[in-house]
Parts: sequence; C-alpha cells; structure tokens
Amino acid sequence: MPRRTAQIELPGVTPSRQQRSRETTQALLAAGAELLCSRTLAELSISELCVQIGATVGAFYSRFDSKEAYFNALLALTLRDGREQLLKLPPAPPGPGGADDQCLQLVRGIVVWMRRHKGVLRAALMRSESGANNWTGFKELAQALSERAAMVLLPLLHGARAPGRRAATAQERRTVAFGIQVVLGTVVNAILNDPGPLSIDDDEIAERLGACLLLLLGAPGTAALRRRWHKPRGTASAR
Repeated sequence: MPRRTAQIELPGVTPSRQQRSRETTQALLAAGAELLCSRTLAELSISELCVQIGATVGAFYSRFDSKEAYFNALLALTLRDGREQLLKLPPAPPGPGGADDQCLQLVRGIVVWMRRHKGVLRAALMRSESGANNWTGFKELAQALSERAAMVLLPLLHGARAPGRRAATAQERRTVAFGIQVVLGTVVNAILNDPGPLSIDDDEIAERLGACLLLLLGAPGTAALRRRWHKPRGTASAR
C-alpha cells in the first residue's frame, strides 16, 4: 500500500486543501494498490474502487484526471517509497560476517519493498509489455540501487577499508550491478509469473537470494571469468 503523505503533488492529481479530502485521496490510492494484488489494471473498476472506501465516482474524478493519471500516481508513490527504503542502506561495520549480513539486509529490503507494492509493480510490468513506457523510473531506481550496493558491499568484499586500498574498479562495480540484476529479475519473475517454488510472500526467498548475491560477488572463478569477458578483441581463448 502507498505510504501516507500529507500532500500529494503529482501531474493529473488535484491537490487537496482539507485534511479529510487528502485522506480520501490517500484511501483511494491505498484501495487501488490492494485491489491490484488480485486483478489487472484493466480489471480495476473505478466504481468498485469507490465502493471499497465509501466514496462516489464523482469524488474520484474530482481528484484524478483519469484512470491513467490515477495509476501514474500509484507508480510515483511506489517509486518514492523505493527511493526512501532502498537507497539509504547504512554500511555494515567491518568484520567477520559483514558482507553476509549486508547482502541479506539489502535483499530483504528489496523483497519487502516489492512485496508491499506487488500489485502496482505487476500492473506496471504488464502494461510495459503492451508498449506503455512506465518502467523508466524503475530502471533508474535499479541503477541507483546498484551504485549504492557497490558503495556498501565492495569495501566489505575486497578490503577497501584497508590503508592503501585502491578505488573499486569499473568491473567490480559491474559485478555488483549484475548481482542486483539477478536479484531484481528473480523477484520480478516471482511477482509477474509466480513460477515457484518460492513466492514473493515467502521470507525464504530473501534468505536464498541474499546467499546468491554473496556467491555472485565472491565465488571462486570470478576473476578468471572477468579476464575472459574483458580480453582485448582479437585475443584467442586459451584452450
């Protein structure tokens, strides 16, 4: 459900001066996010949405220019919550288990956020498949998350806190970005298709993905793969 805000200032959404009116706007957004957990955006009925909170259809259209504007507001609030929850991960203290704990904390944050907004995220994914361009903001959030993850994980994984340690390389940051891509891709698939064995609502999915992220970042053979992927063009592969 969207986080409650004092005022919602978004294109296509009429600002509410009175507290009661703001509460109705927020209730409409919260109800829609909940309904989208069990139906598609096309199946979401404005009249049913209004009945859900005891409002009139006229009250809906006095606040939102259209159903499209309403869904765009849900997307904007989901992204706002993502930036607040995912980009403020505090660095873990150095020491044994620091990287393990940080990977798990990071993945738990991703899973909790996506679980909280799974209906809106699924609707956005389904709509993007039909050509509507509403996934750009989420791509930007994923990129920012990768950069934040590199900032907090690489010091733990490669001893960057040690005196004289060089700055993280582009390829090390790329490795972290790929790890985040794997985590996000797995959770997106769980939301969109729910193929099992673990669903977005299973706490175990965060535990296992945290372990997978740690392995991707530090598994034996990573250095050899990196050399193979980034050899100068024209260099023959070793046999």
